[in-house]
Amino acid sequence: MSEKHPGPLVVEGKLSDAERLKRESNFLRGTIQDDLQDGLTGGFRGDNFLLIRFHGMYQQDDRDIRAERAEQKLEPRHAMMLRCRLPGGIITTEQWRAIDKFAEDKTIYGSIRLTNRQTFQFHGILKKNVKPAHEMLHEVGLDALATANDVNRNVLCTSNPVESELHQEAYEWAKKLSEHLLPRTRAYAEIWWDKEKVATTDEEPILGSTYLPRKFKTTVVVPPQNDVDLHANDMNFIAIAKDGKLVGFNVLVGGGLSVEHGNKATYARTASEFGYIPLEHTLAVAEAVVSTQRDWGNRTDRKNAKTKYTLERVGVDVFKAEVERRAGITFEPIRPYEFTGRGDRIGWVKGIDDKWHLTLFIENGRILDYPGRPLKTGLMDIAKIHKGDFRLTANQNLIVAGVPAGEKAAIEKIAKESGLMNAVKPQRENSMACVAFPTCPLAMAEAERFLPQFVTKVEEVLEKHHVPDEHIVTRVTGCPNGCGRALLAEIGLVGKAPGRYNLHIGGNRIGTRIPRMYRENITEPEILASIDELVGRWSKEREADEGFGDFTIRVGIIRPVLDPARDLWD
Repeated sequence: MSEKHPGPLVVEGKLSDAERLKRESNFLRGTIQDDLQDGLTGGFRGDNFLLIRFHGMYQQDDRDIRAERAEQKLEPRHAMMLRCRLPGGIITTEQWRAIDKFAEDKTIYGSIRLTNRQTFQFHGILKKNVKPAHEMLHEVGLDALATANDVNRNVLCTSNPVESELHQEAYEWAKKLSEHLLPRTRAYAEIWWDKEKVATTDEEPILGSTYLPRKFKTTVVVPPQNDVDLHANDMNFIAIAKDGKLVGFNVLVGGGLSVEHGNKATYARTASEFGYIPLEHTLAVAEAVVSTQRDWGNRTDRKNAKTKYTLERVGVDVFKAEVERRAGITFEPIRPYEFTGRGDRIGWVKGIDDKWHLTLFIENGRILDYPGRPLKTGLMDIAKIHKGDFRLTANQNLIVAGVPAGEKAAIEKIAKESGLMNAVKPQRENSMACVAFPTCPLAMAEAERFLPQFVTKVEEVLEKHHVPDEHIVTRVTGCPNGCGRALLAEIGLVGKAPGRYNLHIGGNRIGTRIPRMYRENITEPEILASIDELVGRWSKEREADEGFGDFTIRVGIIRPVLDPARDLWD
């Protein structure tokens, strides 16, 4: 990465309309309360369409029936997607029972969707049920504040059920970071919880009165697992332990995956190492990184507004020095750390606290009752008897955590009977997709509905070439916005049009290298033909334990992406 100062600290020019919207929103209130009373439309109007995102919601419609409703002279069937704030992904079984009931009674689809942001989403909430959704979350100690738009979003934390003491410490820091960086406005409590408006002036000492230039993502990572895909995030704290106790963090800044098709000014980028800090400086450094991005981020062009672009524009050393100045610290040299994987350990594992943890593979994170596989009912039945908690993972899976030995058999019986413990091959365990159609308005191609059968076909290719127990980290995303983290995969498919994708290869298993586009705008048969050819070579020519992505780089099938700001599109 460039270490000079190649560009201005602040980008001058006409501000994007999003900046006007935030400035005029009265600290995120807008006229949302008025809109809730408007029965003439199932959606939110004007600025409120975007403002509700700060409150954890996106307005969507069912794209499968959009044309049919237009023919009938009806507006699209508007419904909201609501995303919970759940730092570290830990949820009590009491909370789970409440969200299960709400999904069943008050959403169109009846499902719970686990996301790779380590939380859950409801899809299909009609406007009349939006306020009850927020009220239900509040009743069980949850909220949806700041899970979308130009704020620090849900803070991720490595799911580590084995080293329980270290995980607990890391998780506590994920919660502290989440709370410290939340918006201070009382708009959320006023609108959704009917809290009385306080006569004092709202202030946003960290985020600022117009909030951040773009979305901001934070992780706490416990090596050797990179299950949170730290390089997809703006700010990362890598846990450094001594004698099993957390002593500090390595800080990495400026990761991000979103691009725009054909726009060479956009690119995926891995995060830059800033240095090591003792624990007591964590919140000050986090605040300094956020406020520097707040002040220096591009507010004229949202496509170049994320932290990764600020670092490239001003220079990593300049940004780092400003963080040190604002936090009143000097970064120490990076402490040694190593990643060995990023998948979840499916099945039972025993922690050092002598409790057991059951990681359940949830394909695509979609929890629903299917014929012969009542996943949702099964998890509800477990939640009724389990005394510990659930942990959602950044790979869209769920851990039944803290199970005493005497309760293992009962929980396993429910899990097996409901299809939650079906045997799956490593390839399926290491594949993931975003939601895409029918609900995501940005989707250009299928992802969630495409993935299961596509993985079956990839498994057949592995079988054909005599490596059935191998895996290739595979991600499918319906558009280039990065939600499925395809640009940290060994095989990444990025939706280009219905039935067509860009095929990226050359990432690695531990998620520290961006893959390069190998073929553009191709169909599933063309994708599978390429995979067949490449896996054929990999199975014969690979070195011992060499992953697919590393192989494609070593033998020269694809060039590694070393400086994505300058050579990703070459």
